[in-house]
Amino acid sequence: MIPKINAAITAVGGYVPEYRLTNSELEKLVDTNDEWIRTRTGIDERRILKGAGLGTSDMIVPAVQEILDKRKIKAEEIDCLIVGTVTPDTIFPSTANITCHKLGAVNAWGYDLAAACSGFLYALTTGAALIESGRYKKVVVAGADKMSSIVDYSDRTTCIIFGDGAGAVLLEPDTEGYGVLDSLLKSDGAGGHHLHMKAGGSIKPASIETVTNKEHFIYQEGQAVFKHAVKDMADVSYELLQRNQLTGDDIAWLVPHQANKRIIDATANRIGLPAEKVMLNIQRFGNTTAGTIPLCLWEWQDKLKKGDKLVLAAFGGGFTWGATLIKWAY
Repeated sequence: MIPKINAAITAVGGYVPEYRLTNSELEKLVDTNDEWIRTRTGIDERRILKGAGLGTSDMIVPAVQEILDKRKIKAEEIDCLIVGTVTPDTIFPSTANITCHKLGAVNAWGYDLAAACSGFLYALTTGAALIESGRYKKVVVAGADKMSSIVDYSDRTTCIIFGDGAGAVLLEPDTEGYGVLDSLLKSDGAGGHHLHMKAGGSIKPASIETVTNKEHFIYQEGQAVFKHAVKDMADVSYELLQRNQLTGDDIAWLVPHQANKRIIDATANRIGLPAEKVMLNIQRFGNTTAGTIPLCLWEWQDKLKKGDKLVLAAFGGGFTWGATLIKWAY
């Protein structure tokens, strides 16, 4: 009997820029204050990528290089790179292609995947399928966004939320039951009008008018998004556990998308996890969109034990949402 191949995470890398944009600095830009931001979002500061000509790939490169160093492998050994992002370096070529070139991953193919804050989960599920097929041995999945490039810093409702950052994982074949065990991913385009970018696509290409009207920034109807996120991210996590006949007692960690502490708390409560089993770094990094979940794994990797069961959960623009069950492999 041929053993079942799972896609196991065998290394994690991450990167956040040095510059810290604090709540007190934002008080000077828009009508807000530190207490208001902290009580509603849980954010104290966020990292911003500064420097001319720097894009999302410049954050992914050090994250992936950390993986290569940890596993003591060369960039040429990477078979595929999938990048979850909504802030690509350019519309084309893909950020994955650019990153592979910068890394020297000459044998890798790859592409970008746009699912907003659920981008890493979508990319992880896709990368896992490539490993499970038996065709590929080393697939890197990255979640990264330079959100500062699409944030209007005169909009008090969005500029307080987002930051820049990148995280990545290496997937390799496992036949001992570790790795990605299940994913439950969902989408609903009917919610798109609540959270989107108005211009820059094929429907409304860039023009003097779209730039003047600030239509190349994040547009978000906060209350509507919050309402859907609280319910859907919690429900999908609960449904994933039910499907696998598990309870919160079986889960070592919840790895939630870092959008808002109240959303994270609602998800933890829904699946019966106490605060000490929830990864939380929103206070320091803000919402890095596709970068939040892998950055949590990066920061908590020393606390993870082989065999730990993790639930990764996200909700993002689209609407997109989902949850993934992982059995930690090292």
